[in-house]
Amino acid sequence: MSKRRSFLKSATALGAATLFHQTSWGNEPKSTNVPKVKPKKLKLGDTIGLIAPGFAIKMEALYLTLETLEKMGFKTYHTDRIKSNHGYFSNTDEERAKDLNEMFINPDIDAVLCVRGGYGCTRILDLLDYDSIKSNPKALIGFSDITALINTIYKKTGLVGFHGPVGKTLDDEYSQTYFKKVLMDPQESLPIKNAILKDPKQYRNSEYYRYTITKGIGQGELVGGSLSLVTAMIGTPYEIDFTDKLVFLEDVEEAPYRMDRMLTQLTQVDTFLKAKGIIFGVCKGCDRKRTTENFTLREVILDRIAPLNIPAVYGMSFGHIPQNSTLPIGIEATFNAYKKELRLMEAAVC
Repeated sequence: MSKRRSFLKSATALGAATLFHQTSWGNEPKSTNVPKVKPKKLKLGDTIGLIAPGFAIKMEALYLTLETLEKMGFKTYHTDRIKSNHGYFSNTDEERAKDLNEMFINPDIDAVLCVRGGYGCTRILDLLDYDSIKSNPKALIGFSDITALINTIYKKTGLVGFHGPVGKTLDDEYSQTYFKKVLMDPQESLPIKNAILKDPKQYRNSEYYRYTITKGIGQGELVGGSLSLVTAMIGTPYEIDFTDKLVFLEDVEEAPYRMDRMLTQLTQVDTFLKAKGIIFGVCKGCDRKRTTENFTLREVILDRIAPLNIPAVYGMSFGHIPQNSTLPIGIEATFNAYKKELRLMEAAVC
């Protein structure tokens, strides 16, 4: 009961704090050499808190998430904030930040899963209570817009986050397999194997082709996620430091010229040129037919990335696709571009 009272007291104070944008949380200098913090591993029967830190969700997505997690053996919890609407967001910036902050300080929540992405996470980065998050380490899981949260939280607190399925995309066998392997079964050496494509449409879709851009082997901590979000944070206090990192990237429904623009911006960042490896997932909806007035996605990627002479590959199993592996931010990994192999070299949870 005392833990519960303590949580409610903290939540009340936190609610007042998040009303102010200009807090020390958002104005801290860039963190360097922050000690790594690993969340506790998940186990059957644990309670997973659900949030929608970006776009509003449809109730069908929430019900699907609840059903999927319960079938997997977890309990679930969410507040009424997740059901609200504020334009295209699930709620106001303050309420979305409050939902995430409270999930971390709530002693009854074992991990936090985002039901969907969309847009909105960069708007709440200066409203997060990074001290409380660091003091209450839990797995935060999601992809797409959630890229901003998991990379920023790792940068500022050292807490390992997880680029993996959101709630409404977790109902896939491959996705569930790596969700469980990474979050529930700590291993010091875990290969992340590409999915076997069972859908004939995927075989015929150039966006699913797997190819080496630059041969080589790299080792470093994993960072990255949605290319759009990674580039959006450049020049802000939340910019990712790519030095000696394995950078994984994906995106959805971006025309080749837009991919060109974002990759060009990345190649103009000094630390990106010091990356140890570049790993593309499947960029769904990003390819176009080659014409005299257009380049293909592959041509753009080769043109922008190959000259860097950094081991690089395209087509690994993550992104806005059914087969979405779980990649932990900040965990040491090795990468063989020629063999298209990725292996986690330390457990992501404790």
